[in-house]
Amino acid sequence: MQRKLNQKAWFLVLPVFLLVAFSAVLPLMTVVNYSVQDTFGNNEFYWVGTEWFVEILNSERFHSALGRQLLFSGIILAIEIPLGILIALSMPKKGWGASICLVLMALPLLIPWNVVGTIWQIFAREDIGLLGHTLAAMGIDYNYTHSPTAAWITIIIMDVWHWTSLVVLLCYAGLCSIPDAFYQAAKIDGASRWAVFRYIQFPKMNRVLLIAVLLRFMDSFMIYTEPFVLTGGGPGNSTTFLSIDLVKMAIGQFDLGPAAAFSLVYFLIVLLLSWVFYTVMTARDGEAN
Repeated sequence: MQRKLNQKAWFLVLPVFLLVAFSAVLPLMTVVNYSVQDTFGNNEFYWVGTEWFVEILNSERFHSALGRQLLFSGIILAIEIPLGILIALSMPKKGWGASICLVLMALPLLIPWNVVGTIWQIFAREDIGLLGHTLAAMGIDYNYTHSPTAAWITIIIMDVWHWTSLVVLLCYAGLCSIPDAFYQAAKIDGASRWAVFRYIQFPKMNRVLLIAVLLRFMDSFMIYTEPFVLTGGGPGNSTTFLSIDLVKMAIGQFDLGPAAAFSLVYFLIVLLLSWVFYTVMTARDGEAN
């Protein structure tokens, strides 16, 4: 006898679908509409097809911003993931020390992004900032408003300070899920510290590392507020990432058609690279198991 499926559960998820459609799908359709048309005001639109996409993909401006964005995300992942693992391994797992460490790790994550940019903007200034004044007293020429290298170093350190805690907390959660019996068996076998990490701790962190890499990649690839507040994309265009370039095109120049095409290409790049990260890391996880 075939059982009759109860379809009433769909009514429970219907509000979610409606909310997503209203907050994501409909605005996305508006962007798609602008990306294939041109307007000269008065709510008059002219069909241009893929003209804006071709213009964006062949633009040296877009290629430069994409290169800066890829470089920034690569540096961020190369620093924050190993550093987060190292800090998580060093944190106590029990007692009052664990609670204090968790609170300290969570503090940077509670600060709004625009406030983070303002904090480091003041902190790195030569006249009133502790960092800038200290480096100037040591004879180091450090001015993030004039030197592209100093601007990049400041933004990278700022992002590491702000977001490494997220990697630490995720890795710490993975480490706390390991039963004590695993460590006891390793101790009996005489396993080295590296062997414990390689065969016990790291495999247990694979899942949370996947989440950490995806979250940090997507966030670093879409970073806007912190560098915009700190440098405004300068000096010159040295810190003009894709998000800043997109805002300049859409709001500063009011080129709605090219900006819409830019945003769709931007979205597809993030989606593609996130899929590549997910596929590679899950494939390695499957081989390890």
